[in-house]
Amino acid sequence: MLETTTRLDPETAVATLKEEIDAQGLKLVSHINGQANAAKIGVEVPTDQILEVFHPSYAVRVWEACKAAGIDIPLRIHVSGDGDLLRISARSARDVFAPWASPHLDAIGAELDPKLQAILDALEAA
Repeated sequence: MLETTTRLDPETAVATLKEEIDAQGLKLVSHINGQANAAKIGVEVPTDQILEVFHPSYAVRVWEACKAAGIDIPLRIHVSGDGDLLRISARSARDVFAPWASPHLDAIGAELDPKLQAILDALEAA
């Protein structure tokens, strides 16, 4: 598990993550804002957001290596917290692909993990 914490407010933290996703050559596939969704039904919850990230070129490589592994993409970054401290976590790509026991997926995971770490590390620089 890749993890970091920050005292940035949720909006700034998520904006920083999105900028770094682009800087790492990945794409934001989806942004799920849990607290905004809960607010639609009149419920207030602490920060809980998911950023799904990947890139079409990696997706093609995953499908070529193991079509069934497509269920494990995109990768997810979880932003959660209550109060002043946000926790940001992501399962490493190597961990995500490990159950498939594919050297090709292992290689993709090895390429993606430094990118995921750099995305999380961007919060420390902000």
